[in-house]
Amino acid sequence: MTSANELLRLLELKQLDEATFEGVSKTIGSPNVFGGQVLAQAVNAAYRTIHNNRVLHSLHGYFLEAGDLEQPIQFSVNEVRDGGSFSTRRVLASQSGKAIFILAASFHKDEQGYDHQIEMNTSLKQPEELLSWSEMLTQFGHVLPVLTKRFLEIDRPIMFKPVEVVNPLKQENLPPYSNVWFKLKAPLTDSSLAVKQQILTYISDYNILAAALLPHASKAHFGNTQMASLDHSMWFFRDFDYNDWMLYSIETPNASNARGFAKGNIFSREGKLIACVAQEGLMRPLVK
Repeated sequence: MTSANELLRLLELKQLDEATFEGVSKTIGSPNVFGGQVLAQAVNAAYRTIHNNRVLHSLHGYFLEAGDLEQPIQFSVNEVRDGGSFSTRRVLASQSGKAIFILAASFHKDEQGYDHQIEMNTSLKQPEELLSWSEMLTQFGHVLPVLTKRFLEIDRPIMFKPVEVVNPLKQENLPPYSNVWFKLKAPLTDSSLAVKQQILTYISDYNILAAALLPHASKAHFGNTQMASLDHSMWFFRDFDYNDWMLYSIETPNASNARGFAKGNIFSREGKLIACVAQEGLMRPLVK
């Protein structure tokens, strides 16, 4: 999967009946279904039952079981409420009759009101000054850990350029934050807000939980830590486009009890706050 339109086809579900949909999976390098994929597909299912032009403003999901890449995923939508201003949907994703994910999503009609936002850090390096994941693989693949190299070798429709680059050969604890620029490799044929939100939901599960490893990088890494998303929340604030780079600014306030927590702000390159994300995930040290 190398283009944005291939990603869009992955997220667009087959309709089985009025409130039931089915999707397939594509690997991003892990043995299980990527959390961002099932998140975005669940959003697609919820949007398919919205018929009053309301726009997604928040979602809250729980990952219950690891998804099987070889099995289709069925998404059942419960139309919880259509009120005067808001519509609420609950989506259950399952494989072979077993629930693997649940989502609550809220949609809001277009309304005008007060407006403010936090400022983006403008002192960060710009994307043109940074290496992408594929460029890192080309330059440093011969010294990268095997798991990291395999992950970077997967073709993706998104380019990622981290501002803070972790040196895997230098084991030291790092500050509890990361900043990653990202951009689609090719334009979308469908640029509706609903589609853009689904793709942003997919992208939002990249990079966020990995930040929770940074303060423990002197001893913790993907090879000796079991990591999996447990829940994921997202709030959408403003319309946007994918014609330029966007910034995912992530911080990790806490890790405890074999769980890591991280939150992120997604900005346009001009500094417009597009969305906020929060996630807690399993971060269990593996006993040798």
